[in-house]
Amino acid sequence: MTWVGLPVAIAVALFVVPAGVRGLFDAGLVRENYRGASLAFPLGAVLATAALVALAPLAFLDDRADIDLLVPELRRWMPYLLGIAFLGFLDDSLGRGEVTGAPRGWRGHARALRRGSLSTGAVKALGALALAAYVVSGRGLESWRYLADVALLILATNAFNLLDLRPGRAEKCLALLGAGLCLGAWTFAPLELLGIFAGPVAVGAWFTLRERTMLGDTGSNLLGAIAGVWLLTTLGADARLIALLAVAGLTIYGELRSISAAIESVPPLRWLDSLGRA
Repeated sequence: MTWVGLPVAIAVALFVVPAGVRGLFDAGLVRENYRGASLAFPLGAVLATAALVALAPLAFLDDRADIDLLVPELRRWMPYLLGIAFLGFLDDSLGRGEVTGAPRGWRGHARALRRGSLSTGAVKALGALALAAYVVSGRGLESWRYLADVALLILATNAFNLLDLRPGRAEKCLALLGAGLCLGAWTFAPLELLGIFAGPVAVGAWFTLRERTMLGDTGSNLLGAIAGVWLLTTLGADARLIALLAVAGLTIYGELRSISAAIESVPPLRWLDSLGRA
């Protein structure tokens, strides 16, 4: 019954996410989006909270009632999912955001480090590297495949940070990835493994699409972590190398060019990107 996690998480999120969005507004935690509208921020903290609320009864029943409600492999990946969300929250809370001159992108953070300045983005990158190296270890991989999987996990996480520039874009990409992996491998294993996180993301997408809230780095990091874990746990060894090349290419393009401009230039992508927005 490991599939139960997803519907339980959706049910919990239907209560937690709206309350969390109102709480962010009431606390004055808002930030302007690309159109200048003030939105509740960061939704990612609410999504992570909803996942933990859903996890509590599932973990208790899984252990005490001897019902298989959680995939045992979740214990391996949980430190990365929650750790990467925390690092994103640190960046959202202490980072300088859109302040002029603030380092942005990997190149910007690298230049800041060379100047002797440790930005919150650099802290996030170093923390993500440590977390990825930890959770990928112990899987019996050859050295180069171990490094490739660590790189895939980190780059997938960062890719969703690059994608989260328009309402609902990151959530749509995650949904397409999940559907592709489930259909391609003919399995519901990705949803069974991380259903407690995918459920709140699905509910939260309603609020981001209607421009009531923004994911923030907390949320985009969490979505990227989900994507990275899905890729590592669903794809075979050679397919993971192909995925690594794909996310590396997306990362390089996002550092040098505008992903939003590229999407706008392709009508089918532009239609999909705008689908569901207010």
